[in-house]
Amino acid sequence: QVTLTESGGGSVQGGGSLRLSCAASGYSSRYYSYCMGWFRDVPGKGREGVAAIDKNGRTSYAPFAEGRFTISKDNAKNTLYLQMNSLKPEDTGMYTCAADRPECRPGFRYNYMGQGTQVTVSS
Repeated sequence: QVTLTESGGGSVQGGGSLRLSCAASGYSSRYYSYCMGWFRDVPGKGREGVAAIDKNGRTSYAPFAEGRFTISKDNAKNTLYLQMNSLKPEDTGMYTCAADRPECRPGFRYNYMGQGTQVTVSS
């Protein structure tokens, strides 16, 4: 059983940056083989995948995140990150990290998910 705990959310003005972190614990030996990613719940739009990173560090992004967001991980710290730059009010939402899905691309169907961290971007 993998437990994921997010941090780093908050309120920021448009154009600003935030760095989300996701600490993993209770991992099994399979952890390092997991696809990991972030998805978000946006008011009025629903749930959407943001970014994903595979066991080899290959990354993929949703179109809205490409060029603004960067997903990365530190296996030694068992931590996943999402650096978000040039934030827009439409990026406001609950951001959740997740692990383990068969096809490593942005999505929201994972076997393990955290509780989420709120990101609010003001205009």
